[in-house]
Amino acid sequence: MPKTRGPAAARGLRVLVVEDETLLRWSVTQALSNGPHTVIEASDEQSALRLLRSAGPPIDVVLLDYRQPDSQDLRVLSDVRQTSPRSAVVMMTAFDAPETVAEVLALDAYAVLGKPFEMDRLEPLLLRAHVARFELGAAPGA
Repeated sequence: MPKTRGPAAARGLRVLVVEDETLLRWSVTQALSNGPHTVIEASDEQSALRLLRSAGPPIDVVLLDYRQPDSQDLRVLSDVRQTSPRSAVVMMTAFDAPETVAEVLALDAYAVLGKPFEMDRLEPLLLRAHVARFELGAAPGA
């Protein structure tokens, strides 16, 4: 694991994976669970928002799919940002056109991860997102 700073770097991140595709959600969860991270899963926006509002340790990073069964636009990102402003957000999408990427970054996501992606890219990206959010001065993008 790369050396990083931030409150969760040493203990592992609490990651919320919001993805409606069961196989992809499972794959991401398995890849991240092999390390020190705690991974929580949601299959739609409403489940994700309930988890973000629930008591317990805060979520460090939200790995968020652009299109959910109950949200087909960037409202899901706005809702996540409003519900959990201290969490870093990385948006996953198969629709990574430059306009979409610009809109996502303007809504304070750290990065856009185009689908399909290599699982070995996830952990370093989520750690960078967390550190950038913790330092509150790092420029978004990856």
